[in-house]
Amino acid sequence: MAWKHLRRFLQGLFVFACLSFPCQARYGGLRGAALRLHKVHDVGGAGVEEQWFTQRLDHFDGAETRVWKQRFFVNDTFYRSGGPVFLMIGGEGPANPAWMQYGTWLTYAKKLGALCFMLEHRFYGKSRPTEDLSFASLRYLSSRQALADLAHFHSSMAAARGLTGSKWVTFGGSYPGSLAAWFRLKYPHLVHASVATSAPVHAVVNFPEYLEVVRQSLAAENPECPLLVQEASDTLYRRLQDPETYVNITKDFSLCADLQIQTKMDIPYFLETVAGNFMDVVQYNEDNREFEGVPGTNVTIKVLCGVMMDASLGTPYSRYAAVTSLMLKTFSQKCLDVSYSTYLKDMSNTSWSGPAAGGGRQWVYQTCTEFGFYQSTDSPNQPFTGFPLQYFLQQCQDMYDASLNATAIADAVTQTNEFYGGYDVHATRIVFPNGSIDPWHALGITQDISDDLPAVFIKGTAHCANMYPARQQDLPQLALARDHVFVLLQKWLQQ
Repeated sequence: MAWKHLRRFLQGLFVFACLSFPCQARYGGLRGAALRLHKVHDVGGAGVEEQWFTQRLDHFDGAETRVWKQRFFVNDTFYRSGGPVFLMIGGEGPANPAWMQYGTWLTYAKKLGALCFMLEHRFYGKSRPTEDLSFASLRYLSSRQALADLAHFHSSMAAARGLTGSKWVTFGGSYPGSLAAWFRLKYPHLVHASVATSAPVHAVVNFPEYLEVVRQSLAAENPECPLLVQEASDTLYRRLQDPETYVNITKDFSLCADLQIQTKMDIPYFLETVAGNFMDVVQYNEDNREFEGVPGTNVTIKVLCGVMMDASLGTPYSRYAAVTSLMLKTFSQKCLDVSYSTYLKDMSNTSWSGPAAGGGRQWVYQTCTEFGFYQSTDSPNQPFTGFPLQYFLQQCQDMYDASLNATAIADAVTQTNEFYGGYDVHATRIVFPNGSIDPWHALGITQDISDDLPAVFIKGTAHCANMYPARQQDLPQLALARDHVFVLLQKWLQQ
């Protein structure tokens, strides 16, 4: 599959963080940003057998009798009779079997004697409920259907494996982190406790706060860094208004084809693509290292700001272009594709073999029909220029259906918050770990709601950092956060 954005390379790289993804997630978890295609590598996981479970297509329509096969994985290595059951929730990409061999949750499982399941999210990976990804088919894709899948899986597995008296704990990161919390919230008789990492529990159409956190994270490295990024982005935006600059822009940013501006979507798409270099690196800062088969890079906030501060590279605009060159080189790519028409063609392909079937088409649909999460430049307190909310809203109509207009999206987001409660969580035994560098923490729980709804806010860490296995170079506060979650699980499992 041809990758159109450097940010997509990054999303393919950081599969361990939360996901399936989601830490798929800038997309995800989750970047809602319109919008990235995913490429997820099934790294590790050798010898982990995929298994299949029969699910209903529509849990809420008694007249709908169609069924389909959902993929799941099991690790019973640590299980001791009477121990808890851990359920890792898949998200907006293929469920990665490496999670069955690596990750903090398995450290907990070993100590607590837990049986571990991972269930792939409907419409992602090999869990394909319908024959295609058409707009009509995607009506069966929603977080509510996904929770019902989890409930049926729980009940069936409990009965089949003699686990009806066991205490179940759900885990997830980014969008799956939200699902972990919502499963406990909506099905408290099935779920005893949840670890909801980097979970954006509050849906919002316009999410410029994401870029505000990007600015703060860059400024924490060097106060001049986001100012230089802003100057460079402003300069690029101005030059894109003048066709006489296109030849130079094509060369400066190593574009795959001569720059042409044919629609109102082309300029914001270009600007968002280039800004995505900074957005993804901030979201996954310091987590982009080699780990159990995942190729690592040394691209961090420190590296990007180092380029932006390097006066020998010329103007801030030239340094901005140098960041793109760095990313291309890092991922062994020859050029940058900034064609919105190509992106739209890929995202509109409804085949399971299409270029966006790895998760891109599905997740953007969920942003259009449930969550929003659009990381626009509609704030003066962020460093980028030129991709306003309307640019993201238009994509919903371009890719799916004219009915998905601004009013419909706003109504859908309102309904999501009404159904789940947003920040107003009324439940018990859910812990919410978040990293201060991660832009998604702006939509998460970062302060204790109660003793039974604690937040673990980890200074200096990025998206889903606590889900990784421990390593020597981890910040002390990250190690303490993992330990704190374990202590909570121990306490809750005794209740």
